[in-house]
Amino acid sequence: MFPAEPIPTALLMVTFGVLLAVSVIFSRVSDRAGIPVVLIFLTIGMLAGSEGIGRIAFTDYHFAFRVGTIALALILFDGGLNTPMSAVRRYGAPAGVLATFGVLATAGLVALAARMIGFAWPAALLLGAVVSSTDAASVFAVLRGSRIHLKRRVGLTLEVESGLNDPIAVLLTVELTRGFTLGLDVLDWSFALDVVRQMLIGGLAGMAIGFGGRLLLNRARLPAGGLYPVLSLGLAFLAFGIPTLIGGSGFLAVYLAGLVLGNGPLPYRLGLLRVHDAAAWLSQISVFLVFGLLVFPSELPAVAGAGLALALLLTLVARPLATLLCLLPFRYPLADIGYIGWVGLRGAVPIILALFPVLAGAPGADRIFNIVFFIVVANALLPGVTVPWLTRRLHLESDDPPSPPAVLEIESLQPLRGELRSFYVDDALAVAGQPLRDLPFPGSAAATLIVRGQELIAPLPDVILMPGDHVYVLSQREDAPFIQLMFGRPEE
Repeated sequence: MFPAEPIPTALLMVTFGVLLAVSVIFSRVSDRAGIPVVLIFLTIGMLAGSEGIGRIAFTDYHFAFRVGTIALALILFDGGLNTPMSAVRRYGAPAGVLATFGVLATAGLVALAARMIGFAWPAALLLGAVVSSTDAASVFAVLRGSRIHLKRRVGLTLEVESGLNDPIAVLLTVELTRGFTLGLDVLDWSFALDVVRQMLIGGLAGMAIGFGGRLLLNRARLPAGGLYPVLSLGLAFLAFGIPTLIGGSGFLAVYLAGLVLGNGPLPYRLGLLRVHDAAAWLSQISVFLVFGLLVFPSELPAVAGAGLALALLLTLVARPLATLLCLLPFRYPLADIGYIGWVGLRGAVPIILALFPVLAGAPGADRIFNIVFFIVVANALLPGVTVPWLTRRLHLESDDPPSPPAVLEIESLQPLRGELRSFYVDDALAVAGQPLRDLPFPGSAAATLIVRGQELIAPLPDVILMPGDHVYVLSQREDAPFIQLMFGRPEE
């Protein structure tokens, strides 16, 4: 007889493979219909669940929690890798206020509303904490599907806030869950001191692992390029695990570690970023699929009224009001404040946080879990489908040039001296309409490739730069100011 074990494992792999493939393929539907892609993943998970057509009986909250924790760590690490340090310096203060006081204000307003509709204070406070943080990944997924680029001030504020507010929401949820399950009053100075301690340890550990990891990646002589992403994944796990074991915030640490790594020289940089982008997408898909499997549709009608009421309050009152109070002192235009407040979508984080009270047996935990379903769905639908329209209505589209249809990349084991940057040739530039031989390139700089529509053009001396061209320029770092005088800001 054949051994029994390969069969269950094969069935598990087939099931997960089908769910992943179907989720990714149907994500194209979200682009065309304007539906946030996370809802596609969630719906497929529900259809595959025990009360759906797939009949997959899945109620393992401990496994779901572990999957969610790993997924959130990878999502935060990828977010840090792709956040420019210049954005943190410029928008870190307003984003930091949103990520702290904004989270607390949102949690408090939702908790007050939950109390008014019949929740006990422990459950109300927990619910407020669970749904208090935003997910910029959901916002940018909607924008990418609509081919819209936000103005840098708005987009980077949302991006930095989302990286910083997840750890605050996690700390708030964990402390409230621990306190209420133990019958303790955690809303005192010990709670505040514990939050400060976790943030301090997590912040220092994350920075240390980030700088140490940067040094390790640059000095390691690995035999294959594919091992560098493996090493960076190991650093991400260490950045979460070590601070957590010593009493710090692993979620803050893993974000900061990614931030430090992403803003330094890295070998095989583009390959590393692609791997972590794929890992973040896999993580987000997995979280929503698992959440869909855990949802029992027959239990939802009992909490539909409360769930929709709280979802509307969060979307229409709590988040916009908290955003207004936090950003007014920084003199953000009212259009920017309104937009940031409206599009603070909820994504994977509330789903993961909703598992904390369930596993701890906190009062009202099952009801909280089902209500989070309504909040995530309603919050993704109501603001989510209006994001493209509102971006255009408030004139918040970036005036950055369109991305080139082809990308020239250089992969190197070690950081190289020199920069290869692409520039968009606008008709207002002096270089437009000029042959390459007449352009005053510094002696160490030269055009290396021109992308014109669907054509790749060799940069011969007689070639004339036309408006709409994307030109790649090789130069030394010290020549960057002069090159930008000629071509403007380089493309991202």
